[in-house]
Amino acid sequence: MNTSELTALLVLCTAVSFTPGPNTTLSTALAANLGLRRALHFVLAVPVGWGLLLSLCASGVGALVVGVPALRWGVKLLGVGYLLWLAWQLWHAHTLAQASHRQLNVTFWQGVLLQFLNIKAWMLALTVVAGWLAGRTDMGARFAVVLPLLLGFALASNLTYALMGTGLRNWLADAQHGGRRLLWFNRSMALVLLVTAFWMATL
Repeated sequence: MNTSELTALLVLCTAVSFTPGPNTTLSTALAANLGLRRALHFVLAVPVGWGLLLSLCASGVGALVVGVPALRWGVKLLGVGYLLWLAWQLWHAHTLAQASHRQLNVTFWQGVLLQFLNIKAWMLALTVVAGWLAGRTDMGARFAVVLPLLLGFALASNLTYALMGTGLRNWLADAQHGGRRLLWFNRSMALVLLVTAFWMATL
């Protein structure tokens, strides 16, 4: 992989990984409501799930999903449905205890599976495979470079958003304001998920 190809890949990864999406929104919301330790389950699940997704796309499964309308719509509908459910949970959580009671925390394996319902993740994986891997005689060597690089971006972006959520935790939980700060923060995160779900549904 030459310098220009690597630079283009780094720019793509930065733009996609650090812009708001289902993963970064959840990382922020989970850390703000449940603390960094609980959010790390999801933060670590993202690169694991995304690595599996990229591997499947590189093996040709991604082209199959895109080429079969029923599979493509199945992934889309499940992804939209899950985001709507999470948005509903966030919308109604206005105290830290309530957020935990409502099982807002996403388990590690749920985080892994969410990557297979994330249209943004599918688009990035398919773009990387088409632009940097498919049809190359050195595909194996390229994959050995691309995979850890993208996993690093997935981890760094979600950890960054989780740290921001952790930094807001005490301010959001201010009892003097009766939970209003956390309520409006959660509703803002819920709206981001709703917008993302709408965007996914229109693709």
